[in-house]
Amino acid sequence: MLPKDPVILLSYVNTKLRDRDHDLDVFCSVEDVDKDGLCTRLAEIGYAYDPNRRQFV
Repeated sequence: MLPKDPVILLSYVNTKLRDRDHDLDVFCSVEDVDKDGLCTRLAEIGYAYDPNRRQFV
């Protein structure tokens, strides 16, 4: 289950991308999360996925 708070969610996702998954598609598959929904939630606090950096910035 993903964190509800968007700032904690951001930290959680970026940590998992750095330490475990290295790719947003892999993260969403492992966590069974809708990629578009996740991106929308983080866009609401001003973050977008950067595939070159493999994190939300």
